[in-house]
Amino acid sequence: MKRTILLLIIILIAGIAVWKLFFNKPEVKPEVQKDQPLAISKNSDAFTMAFSKLMDSYYQLKDALVDWDTARANSAALIIAQNADSLPTKELKADSSIVLTAQNLAGSMTNEVKGFIGENTIDQKRHAFNMITDELYNLIRTVRYDGQLIYHVRCPMAFGEDQEGFWLSNTNKIINPYLGKKDPKYNGKMVGCGEVVDSLDFAKK
Repeated sequence: MKRTILLLIIILIAGIAVWKLFFNKPEVKPEVQKDQPLAISKNSDAFTMAFSKLMDSYYQLKDALVDWDTARANSAALIIAQNADSLPTKELKADSSIVLTAQNLAGSMTNEVKGFIGENTIDQKRHAFNMITDELYNLIRTVRYDGQLIYHVRCPMAFGEDQEGFWLSNTNKIINPYLGKKDPKYNGKMVGCGEVVDSLDFAKK
């Protein structure tokens, strides 16, 4: 009798163990995706808006050079100078040395733009454009402009077979302002010549 009761107890325990193992699994709740934080500019809205206007005027100049349109290029250059001069650098959320560097770079870019307008040939203007690009590239990195992703693009033969030039773009599609669509030697066949060498993305999540 005792052996029968003991056997029944063992069977009961084994049954409970099997039930817990196979049939009483805890409910698995789906993982809740957390909302991604929005990108927030570290600079003031006024500064970011002003710098965006500067970039837009630069892109207009670049596009004019692609089309070999010197009149449109001069008009765009004038707007660049206005936007650079009116850049509210004092609203930068940075220490005084960075603000001073930004002011100097903006001033240098304005001087390069004036030189661009004073050049007579499109080849001379492209050399000046390369200098404007260099100043603007350094300015973007100094103020850590985070309004958009910007590509730094290189043309290995901007001023001959072995002289490079650079430009900035808001797209990684290569549209070369140094060779352009009406180059007398290449007839627009080299407008896609170039390579992205850097991308500037200072947006903070």
